[in-house]
Amino acid sequence: MIRHLRWKVVATNMLLISLVLLAVFAAVYFISRGNYHKNVQQQLYQALEQGDYGRSQPGMDSIPCFVAEVYGSGTVRVAGNSYYDLSDETRMAEIVTAALAADEDAGTLDEFHLRYLRQRGYTTTAIAFTDTYLEYTSLHTLLKACSLVGCGALVVLFLCSYLLSGVVTKPVGAAWAQQEQFLSDASHELKTPLTVILSSAELLEQSASPEQAVYVDNIRAEGRRMKALVEDMLTLFRAQKNAGSPPDTVTDLSEAAVTAALRFEPVAFEAGKPLESDITPDVTVTGDADKLRQLIGVLLDNALRPSPKFRKTQAGKTLHRLTCALDEAVDEVCSKLQ
Repeated sequence: MIRHLRWKVVATNMLLISLVLLAVFAAVYFISRGNYHKNVQQQLYQALEQGDYGRSQPGMDSIPCFVAEVYGSGTVRVAGNSYYDLSDETRMAEIVTAALAADEDAGTLDEFHLRYLRQRGYTTTAIAFTDTYLEYTSLHTLLKACSLVGCGALVVLFLCSYLLSGVVTKPVGAAWAQQEQFLSDASHELKTPLTVILSSAELLEQSASPEQAVYVDNIRAEGRRMKALVEDMLTLFRAQKNAGSPPDTVTDLSEAAVTAALRFEPVAFEAGKPLESDITPDVTVTGDADKLRQLIGVLLDNALRPSPKFRKTQAGKTLHRLTCALDEAVDEVCSKLQ
């Protein structure tokens, strides 16, 4: 259980850390892309206004570009940075035609891998272009760097989370060990008073009248059930360790329900409540027969216990004395453990 809890803490920490890193790197990526687009647009605007085709500007990197001026007569004049081959007139014509046909004054021509900025005048239309490959390369490099840094950070943070989870779960482990020790001690200490109760009930049965024999039999049955519950205290702890491994025993649930109903008929009669049962025969389930009988008994007991009238009956008083005796035994065990 402690190991499972430790890995759960590590998984939770890593999930939160991963989300934080993803948000940070996403913010860095989108902010960088926005700044790069802004710089590109500024460079294209300067190319149109000042004829700067890629010379370095204060505070920004050099971005090579070229400009095409389209006159009303259809003449096209192209000038730009030596980075581009402007001698291919056919390709230049296709690029300019695509830019003129675009709906927006700024955008990208994906088929030519170019970003453009269009500016219309009275007699001419000037269009500045730059290669998007540089943009994609810069963003890809940034994304790769973020991925590498993120992976390295996750590895380091995983080791830190694993070590810290050991510190966090250490008190839980200590508490769990104390609980296990308590269950072990209590299961042994509580058997003695329950054995005394059962022995007293057997002696009482020898001198009880036929009417009292029913109540004595109930005392013995409930005493045995309490003893079984005490013995199951350790079983519960082991069951938590082996959670997910259901029992493979087939149990007759109908028989268990009939037995519990018959056992509680006198109790219900004393409480002034009729106990009626309609149990389908031959219903089988996979489970522990004793545990199922205990469960049905607990449900019936809870149905009768809230009744104030039942508490005033002889059976209710007897059950109350048994409960008080069990509480005193538990308090005695706790005081010894302390």
